[in-house]
Amino acid sequence: MDFTPTGIAMDFNKIFELSTSIRYVALYIDGKLHTKQRKDLIDASSSESDRYEELLVNPILLKLAKQRGDIDCGGARYVIVGYGNFHQLVIDHPMGHISVCFEPGENPISFVDQIVSLV
Repeated sequence: MDFTPTGIAMDFNKIFELSTSIRYVALYIDGKLHTKQRKDLIDASSSESDRYEELLVNPILLKLAKQRGDIDCGGARYVIVGYGNFHQLVIDHPMGHISVCFEPGENPISFVDQIVSLV
């Protein structure tokens, strides 16, 4: 199990055990990024690209969705980006976000509650 400096525990392996279609998992909490990628991926993005996605892109996507959702939609819990090589599920967390990438044929929505329960 991995522990962030804020005391949040996340067992990356338990998330990978949810489905063989999970490619990558990241936890971005209080400005600290923790990631793990499945080995031997085809069409994997670079670790540097993934890092900037977690530090810049995903927080902004969540902020935009949450601000819109808070107006009259009941908030926003997650965002899914359908890239060509994978689907990225970004789940809001009070201190940051959880990011899980799936093979394109998988439905990330069906995993949201399971992933949240593991963090």
